[in-house]
Amino acid sequence: MGISPTVPLTDLDEVLATGAVRSVFQPIVALDTGRVVAYEALARGPEGPLERPDALFAAARAAGRLAELDAACRTAALHGAVRQGLRAPLTLFVNVEPEVLDRAPMEDLLAIAQAAPGGLRVVLEITERALATRPAELLRTVERVRAVGWGVAVDDVGAETMSLAFMPLLRPDVVKLDLRLVQERPGPAIAEIMNAVNAHAERTGAVVLAEGIEDAAHLQMARALGATLGQGWLFGRPGPGAVPGAEHGSLTLPCARARADTLTRDADVSPFACLPATVPLRQAPKALLIELSKQLEREALRLGPASVVAATFQEARHFTPATTLRYRDLVERTGFVCALGEDLPAEPLPGLRGADLAPGDPVRGEWDVAVLGPHFAAALLARDLGDDGPDDERRFLYALTYDRDTVVRATSALLARVAPRTGPLPQPPTPASERASGPAAGPLSAGVPAAEALLHRALAATPGGVCIVDVLRPDQPLVYVNPAFERLAGLPRAELLGRNCRFLQGPDTDPAAVAAVRRAVAAGEECRVTMLNHRGPDRVPWWNELHLAPVPGPDGTVAQYIGVQVDVTDRVEAERALARERDRSRGWQATIETLTHADPLTGLPDRVRMAERVEAALWEAHARDDALALLVVDLAGLRAVNDRLGHAAGDEVLVQVAGRLRARLRRGDLLARLGGDEFVVALTGLAPDTAATEARRVAGELAAEIGRPLAVRGEEVRVDARTGAAVWPGDGADFAALLHAADDRRDAARR
Repeated sequence: MGISPTVPLTDLDEVLATGAVRSVFQPIVALDTGRVVAYEALARGPEGPLERPDALFAAARAAGRLAELDAACRTAALHGAVRQGLRAPLTLFVNVEPEVLDRAPMEDLLAIAQAAPGGLRVVLEITERALATRPAELLRTVERVRAVGWGVAVDDVGAETMSLAFMPLLRPDVVKLDLRLVQERPGPAIAEIMNAVNAHAERTGAVVLAEGIEDAAHLQMARALGATLGQGWLFGRPGPGAVPGAEHGSLTLPCARARADTLTRDADVSPFACLPATVPLRQAPKALLIELSKQLEREALRLGPASVVAATFQEARHFTPATTLRYRDLVERTGFVCALGEDLPAEPLPGLRGADLAPGDPVRGEWDVAVLGPHFAAALLARDLGDDGPDDERRFLYALTYDRDTVVRATSALLARVAPRTGPLPQPPTPASERASGPAAGPLSAGVPAAEALLHRALAATPGGVCIVDVLRPDQPLVYVNPAFERLAGLPRAELLGRNCRFLQGPDTDPAAVAAVRRAVAAGEECRVTMLNHRGPDRVPWWNELHLAPVPGPDGTVAQYIGVQVDVTDRVEAERALARERDRSRGWQATIETLTHADPLTGLPDRVRMAERVEAALWEAHARDDALALLVVDLAGLRAVNDRLGHAAGDEVLVQVAGRLRARLRRGDLLARLGGDEFVVALTGLAPDTAATEARRVAGELAAEIGRPLAVRGEEVRVDARTGAAVWPGDGADFAALLHAADDRRDAARR
């Protein structure tokens, strides 16, 4: 927000010179007891146009005096709390402006807190805007805050997924949920946020504070989300001091000073040095580390916006064009990505944070890739052994670790080196034509001939999504979208122009479809694909039938691509439902066929099915130059069991024998019941020279197994087995011939 031209800049000078900044205090309540345990200090200017904090901070930002105003606000907060008696056991929440994190006068604030009668317990609030803008300064500030025993809170968690990505690094004592979590209907996005917040709270003991509680329904939702603290108009609006008549209590937080000792955020410490001495180290060539790094990058893409990726590249020359393509995807689909190396700029590509490593920095000799999310932590940490020779064969000493504390320390060590972003995110220039007014004016229609204006209006009226991409500009941004594309993307044009279309994709988008698009664009050709895209901030999935066509420039080379998108979700889902139904029908059909040719007593295949399977096995044996043996197994003594105990007992004997045969055979061998007391076995994959010997050995083992006593209806019974074996190809060319030869050998042995 800018300053109203009617407000002279000297008003801000007067505010800062006279100390006219003041604080009001909003209560924070323990939900289980209803007691006020803390107050948040909120900045206000003097009565007039600079009273509202947004106007006050906009004026300071425009005048280049933001750090001065921020310090004045915190000083006013602490002095005001002391005057109002908001001392221990109460806790004071104080905000810090992200842009001036590294210039916060902590010593002055500490002196005020220590001079307060009874002590002043302070929690410093950091907003989401600080997380990606100045990560190194943020980590240093958190370390300083923890060193003096103060607590840390992350504000507006859930407003953007970025806060979830940084939570493992900051380890806040208090997680303040954005008010929309308690005020809006639950959905997938809220579930994702709460999974991450509750995991952090369970690991660290942090407390969860819900903002925006204005009625009983909000309070109920806050409790359901796991909040133990609440803030909002239901408990009291901001006022000059303590809530009249409120019962006060104490807020218990994790030990901030002890927690500070568990992390290493010193820029002199390298990620490799964060490895515990007990971690085993291995040696590997660079070629292996490349593949391990790519796998970690794929894990980050799967995690999505709630992940942080930090990497080192030793030298800028190792950040190759192929690496650039991978890291463009990471920038689009993860929360925060940084890449460090000698001669790497502060922003190697749009959205990628970087830093040029100093000559003596130990990270110059390392290969590090760390991926950190609410539920995942992994890091490849390696040190160059200094080999000469081909680059791909250079050896590194490395460890691949999934220990969360080690990954957090390594990631922090890299983020402590990231250069701060000096200004807001760069925005694409707005063409003069986009400033045309009136509902009929499209984004490209001003100042062009009537025929072209008609074309632009036609594109705007087209029901299908239409976009134009400039392939000559870095990262190939969108330069035109029609209203239908805005509806499909779920975002307004202002948030679409200047971005690469990758933001529509997600972890579940088919990589083959994405690769087909990239190949077509690289070759300057048309492309038609159907791919899964995601709509709006909630990332609702939809199926996009995409047609891309190249648009040549004046010199004949491809300058732009026009894309037409159609939402075919209903069609794709209907096709998938039909495919599932077909698969189910085929499954039932296969089951019916199996039952048709299966022995109902033992479940084994019958003669017909066994013949089919043996014939197929013979084809495979022929192709591999293997041998196959067919064994027949007859039971002797089954009739005696039937006569003495009944046919049901005889059936039980057959079932137990079938089970014993199954247990003694290999996975690839075949077993069937031909009928009565006769079984047949096919032994596959045998060596031709030893097949006959192997067949006789297995036949003997099966006969011995069958001959062991069987427990049937409380009695012990015995049956014997008679066997015969035939070997392909010497004893027959097909199933029938092999079965006949095996029967003959069984009968000959019996005689």
